[in-house]
This record gives sequence, structure tokens and C-alpha cells, in this order.
Amino acid sequence: MDKRLLEILVCPLCKGSLQLAEDKQELICNLDRLAYPIQNDIPVMLIDEARTLTAEEIR
Repeated sequence: MDKRLLEILVCPLCKGSLQLAEDKQELICNLDRLAYPIQNDIPVMLIDEARTLTAEEIR
């Protein structure tokens, strides 16, 4: 994923910063405990498409 794109993307729910989890191809919002999928190098920034992080996954 392009690092410049990562710098401007924010969580659609809280507008907070996102962390890239390259191993899972997801963008992580630690504040909302959500993981947004990246499909074909395109982040899917829909709240309904995000999965909830488990307690072990929170960084």
C-alpha cells in the first residue's frame, strides 16, 4: 500500500489515525478497535465492512 495514501487516510468513525497491518492486509483503528480490509490494494473504508478486533489484537 502506498505510504502517502496511508498518511491521509483516517478512520471513518472517529477520524483517528490508522495503522497498517501488512500481514493481514488491514488498516487498524486502535481507538474504535476496528480493522478495515484492504482488497486488491484498495482500502475498504466502510464501517459495515470492518471487523472488530479482539483484545489480543489491540496494539
